[in-house]
Formats: sequence, structure tokens, C-alpha cells
Amino acid sequence: MSGAEFLELLSREAAAVEFEGPLVAARAAGASPERLAELEDAKILALRVRGLLERRRQREMELTGLYETAGDLAGLRDLDAVLRAIVHRARRLLNTDIAYMTLNDDERGDTYMRVTDGSVSAKFQVLRLPMGTGLGGLVAQTGTPYATANYMTDMRFQHKGDIDSGVSEEGLVAILGVPLRLGSRVIGVLYTANRSARPFAREEVALMVSLGAHASVAIDTARLITETRAALEELSAANAVIRAHSASVERAAAAHDRMTGLVLRGGGVEDVVAAVTEVLGGDLVVLDPDGRPVAAVGGLGELEPARVAEALSASRLEGRAVRRDGLWVAAVVAGADDLGALVLRPERELVDADQQILERAALVTALLTLFRRASSEAEGRVRGELLDDLLAEPVRDPAALRERARRLGVDLDAPHVLVAVRADTGPGQPRGRALSWAGTYASARTGLAAVRDGWVVLLLPGAEPGPAAQAVVRELTRVLGRPVTAGGGGPAGGSGTIGAAYAEAVRCASALISLGRTGEGAGSAELGFVGLLLGAVSDRDGGDVQQFVRHTIGAIVDYDTRRGTTLLATLEAYFGSGGSLARAAERLHVHVNTVTQRLERVGNLLGADWQTPARSLEIQLALRLHRLRNL
Repeated sequence: MSGAEFLELLSREAAAVEFEGPLVAARAAGASPERLAELEDAKILALRVRGLLERRRQREMELTGLYETAGDLAGLRDLDAVLRAIVHRARRLLNTDIAYMTLNDDERGDTYMRVTDGSVSAKFQVLRLPMGTGLGGLVAQTGTPYATANYMTDMRFQHKGDIDSGVSEEGLVAILGVPLRLGSRVIGVLYTANRSARPFAREEVALMVSLGAHASVAIDTARLITETRAALEELSAANAVIRAHSASVERAAAAHDRMTGLVLRGGGVEDVVAAVTEVLGGDLVVLDPDGRPVAAVGGLGELEPARVAEALSASRLEGRAVRRDGLWVAAVVAGADDLGALVLRPERELVDADQQILERAALVTALLTLFRRASSEAEGRVRGELLDDLLAEPVRDPAALRERARRLGVDLDAPHVLVAVRADTGPGQPRGRALSWAGTYASARTGLAAVRDGWVVLLLPGAEPGPAAQAVVRELTRVLGRPVTAGGGGPAGGSGTIGAAYAEAVRCASALISLGRTGEGAGSAELGFVGLLLGAVSDRDGGDVQQFVRHTIGAIVDYDTRRGTTLLATLEAYFGSGGSLARAAERLHVHVNTVTQRLERVGNLLGADWQTPARSLEIQLALRLHRLRNL
């Protein structure tokens, strides 16, 4: 029997026990001792060759595993996925019960459990190892691989109660730890362990060191990729911010150009509102100094006055727009003058540039308001001078006045009424405010306004002076916040009749004041001849209506008040019937004797001469004044 049989066994990778077969067969055949010795030597040599082939095959498997690990790790980008893949491959390559990894914490000066594969103990999974403590702490501190077949009995390591407790709870016995290095710096430790005693061969330690080297590179690569991704995200966010800022700057520039154009071409507040809402979106309202809307886009609804007032005060104080409950409020001011406010409810959050657009809009609104006010005042002066010339007596150069009126849109040949308002409106109500309102009111109706002889005078198109005076009273009372009194005169047609209509309006207003009917408006049709007469007297010498009425029929008024009688009504019916007792009785629906008895009582109160022509006229005038005062 030759050594060929051992070669055949080697070729088919037979088990070690099968290499005893040729020796057993030779002994059975009675081979010589020399032959048996020769076969024994061949067997030993064959087993050596077999062991060498086995080790090479194992090494090839380990290298293949390392290559596969490197390939797998190269394809991973997430750090957590890389760490999980490393410990899983370590456990599989060394065929152990558990694998895990700790990473160094430079701030705390220890190493902490980062990821495990095969662990069952929650306590073990959160261990932290001080540098130099336990197997892992020693590897992390020295950067040298350490292995133990039985950790608990190995006194090379500094044992610590909580660490040993965690290891015991996990049931670990044999442990191998290798450092994870980046250059000369140790970043952590890679472990593989068994729950039973097991020595680790040098080849296994070398394999773990190689795996640790791959793992270190993969960890650093994943970290760099993560940091790069974070940096890219930050750059993307910064780019978005830059784009948004650029867009806001472009909006601001466009809004600035547009609003500058509005100022140059004499636009209005409505144009400013349209420009702002087109650029910023949302709803916008412009408020006047009294908080009333003068222009708006969208629907803000009814604004709470107290909230707007507080925000407006803050905006004036800070000199910029302020935000209150989703609304932006920007004060419209010119020096110390409060001209109103802009109130915006935007569709989106405003950036600084958008806020500056709103503030610039408030500034442009102030400019336009001042321009309009200056223009209105200039036009008001022109209109006032024209009305003043029309009221002059005698009127000079009617043709020139008619041409001046035509240029202002006033047709003097059409019927007009004159309204006279007492201009001394009381403390805190300067005449200028009443005149400013009158100029705007008259101009909107193609009329004129001026101040003359202490009266604010309005020339308005129309033919009914009484209703015109009443309308002026309503509007001006609301603006000034206190009652005013106005008289109406006219209608006047042509420049030569305007002065007379003005005198009539003054007489009517004076009559209302004399009658104590302040806060009303009336024309001659409402007052009658007594009112006009009284107005002329009052206007001339300040006559006291109440004193006259009291002196003439005061006894009758007092008697009716005390006793609840109707002597005043009886007198009015008597004079209204031309002094006929019968007709007076019919009007009063009483018997003639009743009228006679009442008139006798009147005679007792007023005197026996009460029916003389002079006394009768005074009594009738007093009765009329008394009724006018009590309308």
C-alpha cells in the first residue's frame, strides 16, 4: 500500500478520522513493522497538509468576509446603519453569541455602549466604562487589543461593580475587544463575546483587528457624509433664506418705485392701498385721525377702537409699524400732526423688508395727505375769495366773477342757496376746522365756502334753503362734536342776488338763536315773517325774545301752568278767528259762554286794554314767539 491513498483522502477533503483507514487495513493484512512505520509517517504528513489546507481555507473565508464587509460598509451612508452592520458582521465572522461596540466620549472622558447585536440585557446595553476600567476601558485607554477566555476570573482587568453586574446579567464569559482607530486616535472599541468559556486564537484577534480597521474607516466616512449632508442642508436653508431675502428686497424696490411714482404723478390714498396689497397681499384699511376708514382693500371687519388706538400710539412712539394680534399698524404722521393710520392683515408673515414697505406706504400716505390738504387749502382760498367778492355790495364786474366761477366749476346762473353758520363754535373748536369742513363739503357739491362777519357761509346748488341748512347742521355737528345753528337763504340766481340771500340766511340763523333753538337749521319758510322780523331785530340790537314774551303774556303762561287751563290756546283761537267768539268756540269745540268766561279771565290777567290795537299786536306777536320757541 502506497502514500497515494493519503493523497486521495486529501483530494476529497476527507475527515481526519478517515486517515486512520490505511493503517488499519495494513495491520489487518499483516504488514511488516517497517511498512506500518512508513504509513504512520505518511499519515502524519498528510494530516499536516490537511491542517495547512484547512487553515488556508479558513483564512480565505475570513478574507472573503472582510472583503464583503468592506463592500457592504462602503455602500452604507447612515452612521447608525454602519455601526449595526459592523457588529453584526463581527458576530457572524467569529461565530460568537454577541457583538457590540462602544464609542469614546471625549467630553466625559469615558466610553459608552453605542450598539449591540445579540444582547438581551437592558442594563448591559446602557453601560458606560471609565477609561482603564474593565476590558473595554483598558482597550479604549491603551489602544491595544485584549482577549479573555473568562472575564470574571481574569485579574488583568480593573473590575467595577456596575460593569461586572451588567456583564453578569448579559451572561458573558469570553470577551475579545479591539480598538477602533483613526490615525493615532482611538474612537471606540469593537467587541465579540461568548456566554461560555472560549479562548480566542491569534488569527481571530487579527481578524477582529482588521475588521476594526475597516469599521473605523467606515465610521469616519459615514460621519463625514452625515456632516456633509448637514452642511448641505444648512446651505440649502441659507440659500432659501437668501432667495427669500432677495425676493423681499425686490418687492421693496418695486414698491418704492411704484409709490414714488404715485407721489410724482399726484396719486391718491386709494392708489397707495392698491400698491401695498398688490405687493404684500392681505387686507388693508386707511383710517383718518378720528379712526374712520377712508380707503380699503379686502374686508378687515369692524376694528376694535381701543386696540387700534393702543397700537397706533405704540407705532407713533417707536416710529415704525407694530404688530398686534395678526394685524400690522403703521401710524401716518407728519411732524406732530396725526394724519391717521394704515392697518394691514397680511396673507403671510412679514419680513423686515415687507415691514419697511408698510412703513414707506405710511410715509407716502402722509405726503399725499399733506399735498391734498395744501391743494385743498389753496383751492379753498380761491373759492373763499370768489364767494367773498360775490357777497360784497355792490357786486363789481359780474362778468369777471362769472368767469372765475366757471373755472371752478360753479354755474352762477343756476339756482343756489346760501347757508350761514355761526363760526364761534366754542372752546377747543377753532373756526379753521369748521371752515375746512365747509370748504370740503361745498367743493364736493360744486359750491363755495368762506368766512364773513363771523359767519361760515356756504353757497350750494339748489332751491330749498331750509333743507340745505338742516343738512349742514347734521354734518357739521357730527364733525365738531357739538351743536351748531344754521340759517338758509335764497334761492339766488345770478351774482347780483347772492348778497340778499346771504342776508336772509343770517337773519334766519339769528332768529333761531334768539328763539333758543340752537342746534337747528331753518329757512324763511320754516320761520315765517315773525322769525325774519325777530332775526332782523336780534341781528341789529340783540333784542331779548324771552324777556319780551315774559313781559307780554307771562301772566297767562303762569296761570295755565299752575291751573292746567288753556287760556293761551283760547287767545290763539280768538285772534285766529278774527275776534269772533262763535268761530273761536267752534275751533275749540266749546260753548260760546266758555270762550267768553275765559276771555274775561284773560282781561283780569292782562288788563282791560288787552284788545286795543297796540296791545293786541304785541300779544299776538308774543303768542307766535312763544309757539316758535316751543316747537
